[in-house]
Amino acid sequence: METYGYNDPESQNQNFSNRNYRSEKKLAAGLLGILLGTFGANKFYMGYINEGIIQIVLNIVTCGIATVIPFIEGIIYLTMSDEQFDRTYIQGRKTWF
Repeated sequence: METYGYNDPESQNQNFSNRNYRSEKKLAAGLLGILLGTFGANKFYMGYINEGIIQIVLNIVTCGIATVIPFIEGIIYLTMSDEQFDRTYIQGRKTWF
């Protein structure tokens, strides 16, 4: 009997795994950027250690004016689709904006 993928559990599992992006990382990184961006928390959370240190130094040098950078990044993260976030920041390892 042929199912053509409509009720086939194998095809449903494959479709789910193809769409399984790291949206939980996107939400956390976005909120950390908005709320704790001064300390580079979003950069550290995503594994960008050098960029997190740079963010802290920029905030010290500019007396906190550089806090606008992670705030904007947090908004960008939250407005992206899960697929685009995963492709750009998780797989592509893009560090700024």
